[in-house]
Amino acid sequence: MTPVFEAYAAYYDLLYRDKDYVGEASYVRSLLARHGVHTGALLELGCGTGKHAEQLARLGYSVHGIDSSEAMVERASERIPQGLEARVRFQAGDVRTARLCAQFEAVVSLFHVASYQSTNQDLAAMFETAQIHLIPGGTFVFDFWYGPAVLTDRPAVRVKHLENETIRVTRIAEPTLRPNENVVDVLYTVLVTEKETQVVAEFRETHRMRYLFLPEVRGLLHAVGMDLVQAEEWGTSAELGCESWQAVVMARKRA
Repeated sequence: MTPVFEAYAAYYDLLYRDKDYVGEASYVRSLLARHGVHTGALLELGCGTGKHAEQLARLGYSVHGIDSSEAMVERASERIPQGLEARVRFQAGDVRTARLCAQFEAVVSLFHVASYQSTNQDLAAMFETAQIHLIPGGTFVFDFWYGPAVLTDRPAVRVKHLENETIRVTRIAEPTLRPNENVVDVLYTVLVTEKETQVVAEFRETHRMRYLFLPEVRGLLHAVGMDLVQAEEWGTSAELGCESWQAVVMARKRA
């Protein structure tokens, strides 16, 4: 079976070209600084095409990124800017099972990677990967879909149109809420038109997204040797509520 994001990878950067990677990296730095991580080595679980890693490297961190999509990792490795080669490294790996011969001051996982872990076993395995690769007292920062907001402001069909010099891309996202499983199955249909030939390619991928609640997150973290120390609305630092679709948690590995 083709892994999620393998077909998507070719158009990923175009689809998210309006994402504020600079601002998000600055926000992550502020989260890490609250817990004493101002510089040092970071592990990024689910690095995608490396844009967060690039910005974190520009802020002075050394970043080792892993991602299950070999296509994403290849793109990330190809686009490392000159001058950052010593600070950024990427490799293919599953966030549930990857084991490196290294520990880090912090582990970060951004853009809802935790929500792609749709079972307790998957999420616990991802948390264990983070714990194993943290120094004692190290910090784990990750974001996810926040359950109370998903159930209050339910997912809706969304259409996005983008283009560059050579292609036009239309992406249709059709969500199906499965409340008995705490997941949303999002069917992405992507239409890519080559401007020169007007040839249209179409592909589909279903992304299963789990929405999470703080008590279960706290319990799963505790079970692998970490404690939840702070949670807030992503990007605003506001208290989580029924309008907070995206949450971020800071956890600490027990010494």
